[in-house]
Amino acid sequence: MSVAAFYVGRSRSIALVGGPKHGTELHSLPGYYGYFTAIWCLLPALAVLLAWVLLEPRVVVAMVIQGLPAEQQALSPGELDLLINNIQNLAAGDAVSGTVDAVLSDAAQRFLALTALSRRILAILTLGLGGLGAAIAWRRIRPDLRARNRVEQIVLLMLIAASSIAIFTTVGIVLSVLFEAIRFFQQVPVTEFLFGLNWSPQTAIRADQVGSSGSFGAVPLFTGTLLITAIAMFVAVPVGLMTAIYLAEYSSHRVRSIAKPLLEVLAGIPTVVYGFFAALTVAPWVRRTGESLGLEVASESALAAGLVMGIMIIPLVSSLSDDAINAVPSAMRDGALGLGSTRSETMTRVILPAALPGIVGGVLLAVSRAIGETMIVVMAAGLAANLTANPFEAVTTVTVQIVTLLVGDQEFDSAKTLAAFALGLMLFVVTLILNVFGLSVVRKYREQYD
Repeated sequence: MSVAAFYVGRSRSIALVGGPKHGTELHSLPGYYGYFTAIWCLLPALAVLLAWVLLEPRVVVAMVIQGLPAEQQALSPGELDLLINNIQNLAAGDAVSGTVDAVLSDAAQRFLALTALSRRILAILTLGLGGLGAAIAWRRIRPDLRARNRVEQIVLLMLIAASSIAIFTTVGIVLSVLFEAIRFFQQVPVTEFLFGLNWSPQTAIRADQVGSSGSFGAVPLFTGTLLITAIAMFVAVPVGLMTAIYLAEYSSHRVRSIAKPLLEVLAGIPTVVYGFFAALTVAPWVRRTGESLGLEVASESALAAGLVMGIMIIPLVSSLSDDAINAVPSAMRDGALGLGSTRSETMTRVILPAALPGIVGGVLLAVSRAIGETMIVVMAAGLAANLTANPFEAVTTVTVQIVTLLVGDQEFDSAKTLAAFALGLMLFVVTLILNVFGLSVVRKYREQYD
């Protein structure tokens, strides 16, 4: 309908001035009148559609609950949620916990009937609003209508809404993590979490249950994360940067056309595949090599995980560094060569300092990627929270523990589960610090070389 409204509005604007030859009598181009009509057709119907989809499940469930017997309506919130879940599963043909009685069957049929009725009403309402909006816009078209101004204002509002979604999403993530982290710190002191040397989050679920009270010293997790990240950066940064320098300044066009796609393919390999490669190939090789040198190497080690993670991050560092080097103005390169510098001197004394902001940004992005990696660490480094700087021992990272703590049915009142949000808050703070540091470096050298 919106596409049809576009052509109808465009045709009406041309017809009002007597044809395409008199198009200069219109305030705006004919296409803007078409966009004006299409927007009036689309936006009201789309707004109703989104609101209806958000509210429909709650309204349908409320009507289904009203049709239940009084004793079932008086159930506790948890039992009522379980009943509604069974009704929805029965209506969808999924498995149902417990027996299916007449009340449950009738409620499922009522749920299906109300959902079908809601969808029919939604279809009629959206189509009606679309047609009504297009008709109103069609009647408002006249030669002096500022269609371009109206369309651009609407597009501007849509762009502001899109950017606001990203901002509000970020704020929502931060607040949700922060509030749950505050609940955790009400049960566990901040000093114990930040400076404690023992991580054992297992706790007793009930008061009458035998179990550990838990130990939430996160220093072993921070140490393991930094150790694996440092190993990965030690591999990725030199190799990636030298690869970028070669492809940007020294390689032929033929070599670049082959090597660049191969690097992109390496970047597209799923992390779980890297994890299998680390667990089945690299970790045994590291263990055998270490034993041949008389070293004691664990079957799962930080070195194996860091090496494979570095290989995974090489394309990221290489691609971003290559873009930064190619963005250096040719005048700086030509001027250095014209003064008698060699290609190596030009690279080290002119191009690399000028491209440093982009390279630093790429390295920081690679660090964030390494800190957030999970699968490789789980499969190659293990889950042991060891406080060690020995790369031959098994360690774990913050992200792995977040996944471990939130797997399965968890009570969000226990310190064990809330610890995942505290760890997430620490990751956010570390990432923020890295970004601030990167921006300071970029601004310093940008002022020098712009």
